[in-house]
Amino acid sequence: MRGLVIKSTGSSYIVRLDDGTDVECHVKGNFRIRGIRSTNPVAVGDWVEVQSDKGQGTKDKGQGTFWITEVEDRRNYIIRRSTNLSKESHILAANVDQVALIVTVNHPATSTTFIDRFLATCEAYRVRAILIFNKIDLLNEEELAHLKELRALYESIGYETFEMSALSIQPSDILPLFAGKTTLLSGNSGVGKSTLLNALFGREMTRTGKISDAHDKGMHTTTFSEMYELQVQRDDVPCTKEDLRGWLIDTPGIKGFGTIDFEREEVGHFFRDIFRASADCRFGNCTHTNEPGCAVQEALIKGSIAISRYESYLSMLGDCTESKYR
Repeated sequence: MRGLVIKSTGSSYIVRLDDGTDVECHVKGNFRIRGIRSTNPVAVGDWVEVQSDKGQGTKDKGQGTFWITEVEDRRNYIIRRSTNLSKESHILAANVDQVALIVTVNHPATSTTFIDRFLATCEAYRVRAILIFNKIDLLNEEELAHLKELRALYESIGYETFEMSALSIQPSDILPLFAGKTTLLSGNSGVGKSTLLNALFGREMTRTGKISDAHDKGMHTTTFSEMYELQVQRDDVPCTKEDLRGWLIDTPGIKGFGTIDFEREEVGHFFRDIFRASADCRFGNCTHTNEPGCAVQEALIKGSIAISRYESYLSMLGDCTESKYR
């Protein structure tokens, strides 16, 4: 039986079979060690083969235990370095059309390093990324000015950006972003992913939490990854309901984004602004650190590449040579 993994709790998975039936599945121990160096060899968004120990064709939930036996080849995935030192990586989601990275200027503040690392990973795995700046209703005049600067920076690089307040947004304002797509919602803890999800569906799909008063940091409310089917209604789009249906993948908030499987000489390829400038570097294998004739260094001095972007680039170079999580 074939199905789509729509929920992961760490110990089991919910798989929606081709006939629309949802079954709880497990993964056998030998499956975990077949060359898959990840905390989660099966991820939300995976297409899998499922069998029951009472027979391959059994779909009755009361008949035996269901096992995931194979994972189909992924067309893409978003991956980060795992905090579990016994493993290399953690797959956030597989087979996605786009990532909506939810960020906040304050309450809590999302660092540009986190944003840039996430965007670079999306570039590496050829996944479209959009930036959604949330909680704009909480910003003072200075913070709103900073928001304007950040949007201008990332739009100049080529990324789409949006701003909103998830507490007051109208679903019709943002639903078109997700029409007909599988979208991964991600971001730091406390940026409002769950609030946005609840607003889009018009009911409580997942719990929301408060920001820590002591540190102005988000606290985890989503503890597992789950896909939600979204029926997008748009009268202005001449297509069927099936074409408009979307999937939203909600994931636990993450504090850091450690990158993995990057070679030093290729990191610059995943920073659009740095890659464009590097075409004029004297050396083809320039790392843009201390080589003579580096066009990236010249662009940095001229201000056509932001210092924050270059610092993020350098931090990722460190990931290539140091075994640490950032």
